[in-house]
Amino acid sequence: MLLVLLALAAVAGGGYWFFRDYFEPPQAVTLPLDDCDLQQQACRRALPGGGEMVFGITPRPIPLVSPLKLQLKVKGRQVEKAEVDFSGVTMNMGYNRVRLRETGEGLFEGEGFLPVCIRQRMDWEAKVFLYLPGEVLAVPFRFETLKK
Repeated sequence: MLLVLLALAAVAGGGYWFFRDYFEPPQAVTLPLDDCDLQQQACRRALPGGGEMVFGITPRPIPLVSPLKLQLKVKGRQVEKAEVDFSGVTMNMGYNRVRLRETGEGLFEGEGFLPVCIRQRMDWEAKVFLYLPGEVLAVPFRFETLKK
């Protein structure tokens, strides 16, 4: 019986360690919003500590309930992992986070979507998470969509 309990504890501990970022995400340093509109263009941001990033979503205008191509380019910083979290600004739209895959040196891509909303106009925030050695940066961008 003791061996069974120890085995269960080892499995539970291993599962917790494997999913630790989900249970206890690292604290992120959130950069302030700027006025770049992802509906119009890819947005460039300087990163604290040096370097810069460019993030874009296509197609434009950004549609609801359709595949979105997410593109991120980071220069001057080493990125271990990158994610984009979509959230409704004026209405909770649930968990919607996309992990981007690295496709080249500092280049990341992914595919996401925005759920349909009951409102005609919806304000969204796309928050890019950059997992750097020793820190996490959260870079927010705001945009709006119109239901057709």
